[in-house]
Amino acid sequence: MKIRFLGTGTSIGVPEIGCRCEVCTSKDPRDRRMRQSVLVDTDYGKRILIDCGPDFYHQMLTVDYRKIDAVLITHEHYDHTGGIDDLRPFCRFGDVDIWLDAYTAGHLRERLPYFFRAKLYPGVARLHLHEVAPGMRFNIGATPVVPLSVMHGTLPILGYRIGSLGYITDMHTCPDETVAALLGETPATADMGPVDTLVVNALRFDPHPAHQNVDEAVAFARRIGARQTRFIHFSHGIGLHAVTNAQLPDGIQLAYDGEELQIQAN
Repeated sequence: MKIRFLGTGTSIGVPEIGCRCEVCTSKDPRDRRMRQSVLVDTDYGKRILIDCGPDFYHQMLTVDYRKIDAVLITHEHYDHTGGIDDLRPFCRFGDVDIWLDAYTAGHLRERLPYFFRAKLYPGVARLHLHEVAPGMRFNIGATPVVPLSVMHGTLPILGYRIGSLGYITDMHTCPDETVAALLGETPATADMGPVDTLVVNALRFDPHPAHQNVDEAVAFARRIGARQTRFIHFSHGIGLHAVTNAQLPDGIQLAYDGEELQIQAN
């Protein structure tokens, strides 16, 4: 299985408009971060998109054009859903299936009603919403997917376990059941073993009421103990990529836009 980081930035991206800090003016391409999203290519030929933010159009110009078999949405915030209209070109391969929780599905139906009317406008993306909840296992092809319970401040959102990949963004805290699922210790994940690769958010160094900071993300990564961990969803407060990355413990690195990782099957 392979993961490609389409974007690793927070809701306003990096550089931040109008900012002249050393990160926002850096010439290192790893310090330029579009809004958070990843593509997962499974060992069975399926392609999974996690979140579809406002930079989706530009992100997809950098990868090969082929069918997206599933879109997994973590929550309803605009930086994770603002590009859904740009799924239209992928409907040439057939209807697009989107997996999300009931709360997010309700918001999408309100914001994008023209996708869900009985009589669709010509050319509109053909979307099918599949509502899921934490621990509710389903498959994309032959690859198992388990939604995970995550708290984004006071808002319950979803992470996802996809085979031996654990993916969590916008987390501040999570229940013990989510840790157990990543370790392969729940009924839905008992046959999957612990995750090989963990992707988890680390907004900045200073504390934040709705996101993990770097210290909290390091502690969470150590608790999971994956072979490799990548941090995501950064503001410019993460510092320069080259400097911060060198300070992280072994096995933990900052992801960057365009990075690809191989994930080992258990």
